[in-house]
Amino acid sequence: MTSGQQPPAVGKDDEERLPSITEQMAEQLGGWRGLVESSVPIAVFVVCNVIWDLSVALIAAVSVAVGIAVVRLLQRRPIRHAVNGLFGIGIGALLAWRTGEERDFYLPGILYGIGYGLALLGSVVIRQPLVGWIWSVLAAGGRSEWRADPVLIRTFNRLTVLWGVVWLLKVGVQAGFYLASMETALGVSRLLLGYPPYAVLLAITIWVVRRVNRERHDAGPVLAASN
Repeated sequence: MTSGQQPPAVGKDDEERLPSITEQMAEQLGGWRGLVESSVPIAVFVVCNVIWDLSVALIAAVSVAVGIAVVRLLQRRPIRHAVNGLFGIGIGALLAWRTGEERDFYLPGILYGIGYGLALLGSVVIRQPLVGWIWSVLAAGGRSEWRADPVLIRTFNRLTVLWGVVWLLKVGVQAGFYLASMETALGVSRLLLGYPPYAVLLAITIWVVRRVNRERHDAGPVLAASN
């Protein structure tokens, strides 16, 4: 790339080949069905734990998670979200069963959230913003032209910091309830701080990147004329 030349930006034609914002969000969140299915086992655990005891709550939550995975498999629907949910539920249930502590059901999710938040912030430090690479895989067909564009690099750096800070804040709330042994509040916060912040961050990311790409494309002819 010679001095004065602008790195290639994703143009409108490229954007038109990408799924719409709604389609991208639906894919990553698993649609409304995915949202519901991922939340049901946690909700079942919270309710059963309040009404009965830990054993009943664990059995009910795991049973519901397994049932959701089986139904999806029989319907030949994607089971990625169901399997991920079942894996998380299973580890939490096993840990809580062995320790006898209700709050330990949520510990794997808290630890995962801390690790994910730190990984996001760390990727900015080493100049490999994780949100940029996630965008390449999920929304840009594996393309990574943004690595040659300083504007997009800065954009993904800022978005990655935003994701990391929000992730650590929401996990911090859950960790506070965990340390205080407030199991019911911990369960409710797990539901409220699960998919909703993720959906908002995803929407912000898609909107910001598309806006930057559009502005870069629109400014292209003007920049070329000025050179």
